[in-house]
Amino acid sequence: MLKKTFFNATEIGTDEAGRGCLAGPVTAAAIVLPENFEYTLINDSKLLSHHKRVFLKPILEASALNFGVAHIWNEEIDKMNILNASILAMHKAIDQLKTSSKFIIVDGNRFKPYKDFIHECIIKGDSKFLRIAAASILAKTHRDEVMNHLHVEFPMYNWKQNKGYPTKEHRDAIRKYGITKYHRKSFRLVPEQLTLNLTDLKPK
Repeated sequence: MLKKTFFNATEIGTDEAGRGCLAGPVTAAAIVLPENFEYTLINDSKLLSHHKRVFLKPILEASALNFGVAHIWNEEIDKMNILNASILAMHKAIDQLKTSSKFIIVDGNRFKPYKDFIHECIIKGDSKFLRIAAASILAKTHRDEVMNHLHVEFPMYNWKQNKGYPTKEHRDAIRKYGITKYHRKSFRLVPEQLTLNLTDLKPK
């Protein structure tokens, strides 16, 4: 069972989704839940089915005292690298909160100080603490919605299914069609990229 809190009942949970994708934004969510909130289905978003995540999204949004979601797009990721972009997305999600809490729990082992808040990094925190798990669900579902919209523009990459992750299907489509304005050019888009000039892939 997930632990409700790490430090206090009003702590802010934050997490990101899409860090390892080849296309689209990295998305972060931050959430503050009521002290006595619990829901047995909540877990690390990666351990939940798509249907369970979609089911939990409106429950979390309606139950939260505050929540925020932020996207950092591929152009910015290419400029600052994915770690800095992920942390920036979490900061921007926290910016949206109206809360007196100044304690943040973060999934993973890297974060940058946010204003005068205290933060604690927790490895695999999304499978240990309720508020981080809740943030992971919001980040994942909001990012999935973005990729579904992008799929309509570029259906040949099947982003509605792979969400921009480096599946064989996605990489085969990059080889066939080239890259789009949503691909992360700083990433290794195809395994042979070390010997392939990225400009050979015609942007769509």
